[in-house]
Amino acid sequence: MQNALIIAAEETHNPLIPPVYDIVWSAVAFVIIFLVFWRVVTPRITKMLDERTEAIEGGIKKAEAAQAQAAAALDEYNTQLAEARAEASRIREQARADATAIGNEVREQASADAARITANAQAQIEAERQSALQSLRSEVGTLALDLASGVIGESLKDDAKSTAVVDRFLADLEASQATKTGEH
Repeated sequence: MQNALIIAAEETHNPLIPPVYDIVWSAVAFVIIFLVFWRVVTPRITKMLDERTEAIEGGIKKAEAAQAQAAAALDEYNTQLAEARAEASRIREQARADATAIGNEVREQASADAARITANAQAQIEAERQSALQSLRSEVGTLALDLASGVIGESLKDDAKSTAVVDRFLADLEASQATKTGEH
């Protein structure tokens, strides 16, 4: 029995080592699959990876171009903003200068109008004063002639004589008034 076990043990194969025909057919299948992958699948994968690389690089270039364009637009915007601020400042200064000039012109016009109104008022006052003096002289003359006629007892209706008397009386009156004003 021992011999039978030894013979049976020699005939049994190791379960870890497959038979030779399995190794050969597995090697053939592996080589065929390897060649199919090498010839068909690998070029497609390579092509797809190259396209992805190009797309990524193109996207990066587009992003860099967009970033450069955005930076240029920002610089232009900042320049325009600075120009707009300078223009606004210049307009404000011009408006202040115009307002000052208009204010000065209005003040000068108001002064000229005030001077003209004052001169007109003084001329009117002087004209009214002269008119009042003329009226007063006429009335004082008439009253003086009536009083003098009553005192003298003669009629002083002669115009030349009466005018001379009235003028002399008024001149004396003005002289005495000037003397009193000069003393005080």
